[in-house]
Amino acid sequence: MKAAVLIEAGKPLQIEQINIANPGPHEVLIRTAACGLCHSDLHFIEGTYPHPLPAIPGHEAAGIVEAVGSEVRTVKVGDAVVTCLSAFCGHCEYCVTGRMSLCLGGETRRRPGEAPRLTRPDGSIVNQMLNLSAYAEMMLVHEHACVAIHPDMPLPQASVIGCAVTTGAGTIFNACKVTPGETVAVIGCGGVGLATINAAKIAGAGRIIAADPLPEKRAMALKLGATDVVDALADDAAAQIQELTKGGVDHAIEAVGRPASGTLAVKSLKRGGTATILGMMPLQHSVGLSAMDLLSGKKLQGAIMGGNRFPVDIPRLVDFYMRGLLDLDTIISETIPLERINEGFDQMTRGDSARSVIVFDQ
Repeated sequence: MKAAVLIEAGKPLQIEQINIANPGPHEVLIRTAACGLCHSDLHFIEGTYPHPLPAIPGHEAAGIVEAVGSEVRTVKVGDAVVTCLSAFCGHCEYCVTGRMSLCLGGETRRRPGEAPRLTRPDGSIVNQMLNLSAYAEMMLVHEHACVAIHPDMPLPQASVIGCAVTTGAGTIFNACKVTPGETVAVIGCGGVGLATINAAKIAGAGRIIAADPLPEKRAMALKLGATDVVDALADDAAAQIQELTKGGVDHAIEAVGRPASGTLAVKSLKRGGTATILGMMPLQHSVGLSAMDLLSGKKLQGAIMGGNRFPVDIPRLVDFYMRGLLDLDTIISETIPLERINEGFDQMTRGDSARSVIVFDQ
């Protein structure tokens, strides 16, 4: 199969022919239909976050099941599926207490000594990234890394549900449990931030304030449900949010991974408000609350992948799209072939668009 391989951090991805194994007992072979370009992958490509190389990135995908292993019970050949990096074992402490997104998922990968899922023609191993490696024509994943969806769902739109929308919407519905009338600020209006804004609208949030330095992103935020917009780089951005809400927001959600954005989220809170960090911050960076923040009852939390329970959440999000509640068409700025993947990441670095999606039949 054809795949985009990360050979060295800081260098462009290389298109190669890669061999993929047959599915084991709990594995699913998927023909990839579409895969979004996510900023999380860019962190690995640039080397900000380490990963064994060579590897195939990509984790925001949808496709059609080609084959299943002998013990697979959750999907069947021909199913349309969305994959999710939150692969779960199903029986650890986190899984049985309903925190599946925290499962380390060790049992969803092949064990040391077993044949690898991905190899080059010479037999050398290509590492699978985030349980998926979706920048490829095929994926071989554990059955607990994918979920069947409605067959009428367009797969390019379905793909972005696998990360950006699951993260943003999951944060609103699961991690923050936003109730109608509460105020929300979203800092960063890329794919995750825009999905967060759209979900806040679905949840019935009162004031939804979008903060981003780019006017184009702020315009998209208004289309997706923001009631107000602020330039995130303005010196008085926090003061503007405080003024708009007469004291701060109930929920401030950082969705870009910039240290200054985390600070803005905390400064935007009202007494008793909660700041939620979604973006992948630099590994050595800390986000904190002051003593006065703590005395004011403010809270700070992380929400990896929005605290999702993806086998339940993703089909619901598909239903939201098909009922016209979730606007995925605005989030997707363009579709491109695999051969243009490096152009797509260059565009992401410039901040020119919301979400580029690779479509494999282009």
